[in-house]
Amino acid sequence: MSITKRLKELGVNLPDAPAPAANYVPFVQVGNILYVSGQISNDPNGFITGKLGAGMAVEAGADAAKSCAISLLAQVKAACDGDIERLIRVIKLTGFVNSTPDFTDQPKVINGASDFLVEALGDAGRHARSAVSAPSLPLGVAVEIEGIFEIK
Repeated sequence: MSITKRLKELGVNLPDAPAPAANYVPFVQVGNILYVSGQISNDPNGFITGKLGAGMAVEAGADAAKSCAISLLAQVKAACDGDIERLIRVIKLTGFVNSTPDFTDQPKVINGASDFLVEALGDAGRHARSAVSAPSLPLGVAVEIEGIFEIK
């Protein structure tokens, strides 16, 4: 099944790839490996902000992580000249969770991205991963995730 068709079945329309907010590029391609800069949690209403362990539930954090995964795919699509079907697989995600020092469920939060990518891409969405805590993230967002992908 095509990635485009599967995303449509899931009700996901990839947004335009967000522009970088500082002096960096949104992605770098080396051979068939694509490195995508960190994507911050956002939705049509704006940034998804909050701190896990201080009023933000794990489920809300997982939703924020899913939004990062959608932005990652949007960057992959942009890197592939609009053809998301060139994506072969997700190699690795590194997820940063805005959380209190005593919060220990970072993996459950980043599961929001991982679960979505597997649901959307099947085995091609299975990846290596890190999920770490951060005392603060840009603009107060709840989650930021960067990714490494294999493309055609």
